[in-house]
Amino acid sequence: MRRGHVHDTNGQAIQHTSTCRLKINGEVVILLDGKLSFDALQRRLVTAPSKARKLVAEVPASYVAFDVLAAAGVDLRTQRWSVRRGQLEKLASNWAAPLQLSPVTDSLAEAQEWFDVLPDAMGIEGLVVKGAATRYAGGQRGWVKVKRRASYDVLVGGVLGPINRPEVVIAGRYTADGELVMVGRTVPLTAAQSAELGAVLRPGGSRHPWPDEVTSYRWGGKDSKKPLSKVRPETVIEVAADAAVQAGQWRHGLRYLRYRAELGPEDVPTISGTAADE
Repeated sequence: MRRGHVHDTNGQAIQHTSTCRLKINGEVVILLDGKLSFDALQRRLVTAPSKARKLVAEVPASYVAFDVLAAAGVDLRTQRWSVRRGQLEKLASNWAAPLQLSPVTDSLAEAQEWFDVLPDAMGIEGLVVKGAATRYAGGQRGWVKVKRRASYDVLVGGVLGPINRPEVVIAGRYTADGELVMVGRTVPLTAAQSAELGAVLRPGGSRHPWPDEVTSYRWGGKDSKKPLSKVRPETVIEVAADAAVQAGQWRHGLRYLRYRAELGPEDVPTISGTAADE
């Protein structure tokens, strides 16, 4: 997608229908080898429209619709979600690529199967749960996002804040070639977590391979630099992460679970492609 357009299989922009006659909520996605690829989507978003035709064949994108807010000029926002979904399914009955309809289920067993299987199989982050009787409220979240997280062991390669009172951990893992690389950052630590880590962390010294500053855009934040306190990469912690990976790193904040005093750097899996390699 570029400037509000989705391109069809011939590289032509699919324009909006007439103003306010049809409004659909959805998301642009790209699948590579059957998995969602945020990296590929980012590359498409920064590509000039003049190159869109070539990229359609090389990196095709799809628009996955999950709600309809207006149809045939009628405002549907005050209708129940179940009514809007019925309207959306009617609209989608004759769709073709790149337009797709998001799957839904009211079966708890099927939802559990999706939650267990699809994060690994397709790279989705989890499920969105909506009430069948809910109305659309602009600017408000009337649904719940349930993310599937798995736990991983990582090294503390650096922290934001003082070493004896770290605020955020910059997590690292070694590659098979012995290079220590950044793989993500935690959400802010609690006071207890900070005190636990601060008691065991040691300064990294001049030979530490990481830079003196890190930019938050590496993990989806604004392009701002923060001083990095480098530490010896010998402390292992367990973190929880979702399936969102960008440029080999976890895109969203990791959740600190515990300090693994019984483990050393040799116990942390090396990576060959992405942070989640085990």
